[in-house]
Amino acid sequence: MEWYLLPWKRFAEFGGRSRRKEYWMFTLFNMVIAIVLTILSLVFRESGIAIIFSGISFIYFLAAFIPGLAVTVRRLHDSGKSAWWLLIALVPIIGLAIIVLLALDSEPAANQYGPNPKLGLQAASIG
Repeated sequence: MEWYLLPWKRFAEFGGRSRRKEYWMFTLFNMVIAIVLTILSLVFRESGIAIIFSGISFIYFLAAFIPGLAVTVRRLHDSGKSAWWLLIALVPIIGLAIIVLLALDSEPAANQYGPNPKLGLQAASIG
């Protein structure tokens, strides 16, 4: 749960780096929430409650857009790529390469975007 909440705490921080776990856990939780809200909307589609679930879904994903964008940018920074690489997702078929970029391991040392977040957590847990 901590990894899901971290992007919300750093919601407008587009600088720095984020670990793979932070990005993928945020993405996983958002997908689970989307599936649950969609199922609830479909179950209650005959009643007026479906509109409520659709509204909740819209508001949630509107709220999660900026934190999701920020964690994606920080994830690209962690693998040594500029945020401009995010635009590759707009290109049909070739845009799927963004998944590979987001799955790359961290650069082991500090890069132009900051220190390796893995090293910071290891140092904090040792000391």
